[in-house]
Amino acid sequence: MKSISRASNRHSSYWAFVVHRASGILLTLFLPMHFYALALAIESEAALDEMLRWSDHPLVKASEFILVVLLAAHLTGGLRLLAVEFLPWTDRQKSVLAAAGSIALGVGVLFLFNAA
Repeated sequence: MKSISRASNRHSSYWAFVVHRASGILLTLFLPMHFYALALAIESEAALDEMLRWSDHPLVKASEFILVVLLAAHLTGGLRLLAVEFLPWTDRQKSVLAAAGSIALGVGVLFLFNAA
């Protein structure tokens, strides 16, 4: 006999929940670095220029791509939650989940092409 928690872990809504929570946590961890960069911009032009040179590193560029995908995933996950709360439940929600994930990844890819 399968337990209820195991069956729910395979449901697409569960994975949408996990992606939304994980993206929120990772974005929260990013914020101190963002505030540090803003503080450097206020501190001096030289410090900002040094930070901008550092941001040209390929690993940082890859991190920016991941950040944009996380932002898009968090946005689409939040919109999904609003839809679940305020709209009637339908059988099409799996398609909506897939579309939200595709949009999140597509936004990240567009950013990647634009940054290259």
